[in-house]
Amino acid sequence: MRRRLPSDAFAFYLNLGVGRSYEAVSNQFGVSKRAVVKRGVREHWQEKVAEVEAKARAAAEQRAFENLAAMNERHLKSLRVIQGKALETLRAMPLDTAMNAVRSLDLSIRQERLIRGEPADGAGVDLEKLVRREHERWMLRNGDDPADADDAPTNGTQASESPNGNGNGNSNPGVSS
Repeated sequence: MRRRLPSDAFAFYLNLGVGRSYEAVSNQFGVSKRAVVKRGVREHWQEKVAEVEAKARAAAEQRAFENLAAMNERHLKSLRVIQGKALETLRAMPLDTAMNAVRSLDLSIRQERLIRGEPADGAGVDLEKLVRREHERWMLRNGDDPADADDAPTNGTQASESPNGNGNGNSNPGVSS
């Protein structure tokens, strides 16, 4: 008694995955391999498999893209919070204690640039140097009368220290004695 290949044979063949073969289909349904090959050629099983796999790859790539975009958005939100906290700290603290906030802000900006695909290395602005330079430019210098300014630092900075806080007396933050 001969058996016929059922109409759902292609679904079985497709679900075999990497171990997919006409022989496995013939064994499952108790028919000859020749019958499976004939049906596969007639119904274009190979082309259908390629089409289904291409659609699955495209869907997986789309999900990966969406996941990456969502992750980047979460990271950017976190970095914005860090930047906000760092800026609040910068406004409220004297320069010496605010340097941790500057470093946090610098790190968060570098990470944000990296996420956005912009250069995060030496091509950008060195925020710490910028803050020190602006502090030297706008705040009290050694020898100035503290009564003349409302923003006089009260952090115990000694007159022997340089305004840039590096302690070497040199006004250039990048040069040490």
